[in-house]
Amino acid sequence: MGSLFRSEEMSLCQLFLQSEAAYACVSELGELGLVQFRDLNPDVNAFQRKFVNEVRRCDEMERKLRYLEKEIKKDGIPMLDTGESPEAPQPREMIDLEATFEKLENELREVNQNAEALKRNYLELTELKHILRKTQVFFDEMADSHREEEQVNLLGEEGIRAGGAGAQGQNLKLGFVAGVILRERLPAFERMLWRACRGNVFLRQAMIEDPLEDPSNGDKVYKSVFIIFFQGDQLKTRVKKICEGFRATLYPCPEAPTDRREMAMGVMTRIEDLHTVLGQTQDHRHRVLVAAAKNLKNWFVKVRKIKAIYHTLNLFNLDVTQKCLIAECWVPLLDFETIQIALRRGTERSGSSVPPILNRMETFEDPPTYNRTNKFTHAFQALINAYGVASYREMNPAPYTIITFPFLFAVMFGDLGHGLIMALFGLWMVLKEKPLAAKKSDNEIWNIFFGGRYIIFLMGVFSMYTGFVYNDIFSKSLNVFGSAWSINYNTSTVMSNKALQLDPKGADYAQTPYPIGLDPVWQVAPLNKIIFQNAYKMKISIIFGVIHMLFGVFVGLFNHRYFKNKSAIYCEFIPQVIFLVFLFFYMTLLMFIKWVKYSASSTDPAFSAACAPSILITFINMVLFKAPEEGGDCSPYMFAGQAGLQKFLVVVALLCVPWMLLAKPILIMRSRKEAAHQPITPYSNENGDADAAGLNQHNSATAPAGQQPQQQGGGHGHDNEEMSEIFIHQGIHTIEYVLGSVSHTASYLRLWALSLAHAQLAEVLWNMVLQNGLKQDGWIGGIALWVVFAFWAVLTVGILVLMEGLSAFLHTLRLHWVEFQSKFYAGLGYAFQPFSFEVILDSSSSSTED
Repeated sequence: MGSLFRSEEMSLCQLFLQSEAAYACVSELGELGLVQFRDLNPDVNAFQRKFVNEVRRCDEMERKLRYLEKEIKKDGIPMLDTGESPEAPQPREMIDLEATFEKLENELREVNQNAEALKRNYLELTELKHILRKTQVFFDEMADSHREEEQVNLLGEEGIRAGGAGAQGQNLKLGFVAGVILRERLPAFERMLWRACRGNVFLRQAMIEDPLEDPSNGDKVYKSVFIIFFQGDQLKTRVKKICEGFRATLYPCPEAPTDRREMAMGVMTRIEDLHTVLGQTQDHRHRVLVAAAKNLKNWFVKVRKIKAIYHTLNLFNLDVTQKCLIAECWVPLLDFETIQIALRRGTERSGSSVPPILNRMETFEDPPTYNRTNKFTHAFQALINAYGVASYREMNPAPYTIITFPFLFAVMFGDLGHGLIMALFGLWMVLKEKPLAAKKSDNEIWNIFFGGRYIIFLMGVFSMYTGFVYNDIFSKSLNVFGSAWSINYNTSTVMSNKALQLDPKGADYAQTPYPIGLDPVWQVAPLNKIIFQNAYKMKISIIFGVIHMLFGVFVGLFNHRYFKNKSAIYCEFIPQVIFLVFLFFYMTLLMFIKWVKYSASSTDPAFSAACAPSILITFINMVLFKAPEEGGDCSPYMFAGQAGLQKFLVVVALLCVPWMLLAKPILIMRSRKEAAHQPITPYSNENGDADAAGLNQHNSATAPAGQQPQQQGGGHGHDNEEMSEIFIHQGIHTIEYVLGSVSHTASYLRLWALSLAHAQLAEVLWNMVLQNGLKQDGWIGGIALWVVFAFWAVLTVGILVLMEGLSAFLHTLRLHWVEFQSKFYAGLGYAFQPFSFEVILDSSSSSTED
């Protein structure tokens, strides 16, 4: 089978590389992405490995690139991304890259420091400009006569009189300090001044309308200018300490108006000069960043590839001569030649004369699981791997899931209109695949939808099919082929009665069913439509469920045959099939017999619709060995000999329980006893023991890789287990299968329940929302219909397509994980994780975006 049905055959190989060729060879393998290396130095600390210095150099280069990227994004410069992936540079090119990054970082840091210093100087001059402008107003107000009251409060009446008394009054003049403070700190600053100085200071403040730029982080801050008047050196010291505590910036402010004007003119001149220098600095910085932005993506790719190569080389071992690197790796057998060609290409690139050696090794270790996928099958394989990675060479459920998953979803979601919406959305994502993938959105919900675009498209298409079978489109029906039912009542009877019956035995029914799906007449039968659909959908849910589970059991047969596990076939598969077929598949056959033999138009009264027995009651009586009640002309049996056949089926099914429970442990016990009584074969040579060991190793090594664990001993894979553990283990599996057959069959009734709920929700939305808009007449009705239709469309997409679709998706996922895969799928393997530059770069870019 292809690797989609069963994982690829893997081989453990030993790789010998010459030291000078190792880098180029690993680079070629990284581009190929088909080799998973094993760590041969698990006990060696990461800081003690051979290439730890190279890894550190790569980390340092990556740090510098992240710094450049942050500065480029800060300026909003677009980074050129061609989508190409340059090859990993040679080791000698690392020095050139390091020098380039060092030069760029130093230049950018120097420019940033200069710009920050210039901005700080510019901020100080701007603040000083506002101080000089605002304080002029303050001084003019203090000179007014109506400010005499404040001077009286600060100097006292004697001080005021002394102020005009000549030289003595000079010592009683008010001192002042001026500065700026953050606007949000101003109220607390004012309270502290009042309390600390006991009201002996006078504070005036004015807001600076335009925000100022903080040079340290570039944030916009709002500040206010203040001026504080006081008397005496003691208060001056106290005021300055308070200003310092509130991180207010104080500036010198001359008292004379002429000095203030001269200082303001000088400040304006310096601001203009600084503005010019700042512009030139920003232009230079922008040119540096634009030049770096052109190559930044390629630099990131190169550095990450170098780092990945040296990380991989750290997994290798050195031989005794220190000239050869030894690696162990898992490779797919189909790609063995491709890998050897890549190794030879790497050797030629490095100029080495010694070719690499790739030897296959024999091992009993479980290989990794590798299923090749493409963009279509990848999403379905992801659903399976979310449950558990398949064991090595185990049957893969993904190819069957491609059909069964959208189909079971559609059984629950069956509506032609809703399916069309979903299919169109999926088709749009499929057709716009390349441009949508190139955008690389970091929206997690969108990425989930886009990753499952083919699943969404198939679910929509299958839902359109089941909606056509249900004859359901937005809770209405399509009369494509013409109804097989006709109304033979007169007009007055129809108009005067809310409920009328159509007789399927008479002329009301044409005795030929609707060609495909349900007859549209059921859509206008509100009284018994749900009753009819209940019976129909409940039965098809059980039929699909039993077939799905039976298929899962038969898939397990392929596993047993591939691994040559005959005991599992005779002791597990056969009784499991018999148990499932004799009970539950027989029940589905009764449904078909009932559909075929019983009808309202039957001439035999025993096979009329009134005599049709209940399948559920028949099955319960069958399991309980209870005879059904007979009455009238109706027989409780559908065919002759049904009672005896049912007893036989139940007895055989019950005998399968001890068969599953005891057969395999007893077989293992017998094989162990036979192995214990086998005589030891003598060897004629001198080194018999050593040769015997070598012969055994040779025999086990020649076994197929996927079958090696099963070939050990006679215990059929249970060599190291106690017999008590084997009996307990088999008992758990038997109980799980027997009880699970009942519960899993009932679990498929969710197909019926969700399908019914979906149809009823669609009908409620039509009757309670859209129908109200359709009933309105005139131009008002036209406007109302627009509004009502928009509301109905939003509810339809939001509730019926998205929420109901998610619910049906989760229920379908559960049916596959629990009811289907539990019949054959172990899921105990581990995924093949090859050394691939593509995967490494994708994960690095996604983590950088986060």
